[in-house]
Amino acid sequence: MSYSEKILDHFQNPRNVGDLERADAEARLEHPVCGDIMKLAIKVSGDRINEARFRTRGCVASIAAGSCLTEMIQGLSLADARQLKREQLVEAMGGLPNASIHASHLAMDVLAAVLGKL
Repeated sequence: MSYSEKILDHFQNPRNVGDLERADAEARLEHPVCGDIMKLAIKVSGDRINEARFRTRGCVASIAAGSCLTEMIQGLSLADARQLKREQLVEAMGGLPNASIHASHLAMDVLAAVLGKL
C-alpha cells in the first residue's frame, strides 16, 4: 500500500492531537468494519470553529485523516464545515488507496456527529 507524502506527514507529525477542555461539542465513533476509533472535539466562537482536537486509535490513514480534518475545519464557519465533502478531505490528504478509504468516511462521520450536537 502506497501512501502520499501528505498522509505520511500527517501520520508522522499529527496536528491537533489531544483533548479539548470545555469543548462545545465532541463525538467518538468506531468504524463498524475496521474497528478504528476517532474522537473529535471542537470549540466554537460565534459561528466559527476556533479549535479542533482529535484522538484516533487506528491505522496510518485514520490518524492522518483526523489530523488533516482538524486543520481543514479550524477557522471555518459552521455552515462551511457542514458543507465539507469527503472528497475534499481525500484531496487534501493527497489521495487514499482504496483499502484505506474507510479513514475518510470515519473522519467525515465524526465531523457530522460533532456538528449535530451544536
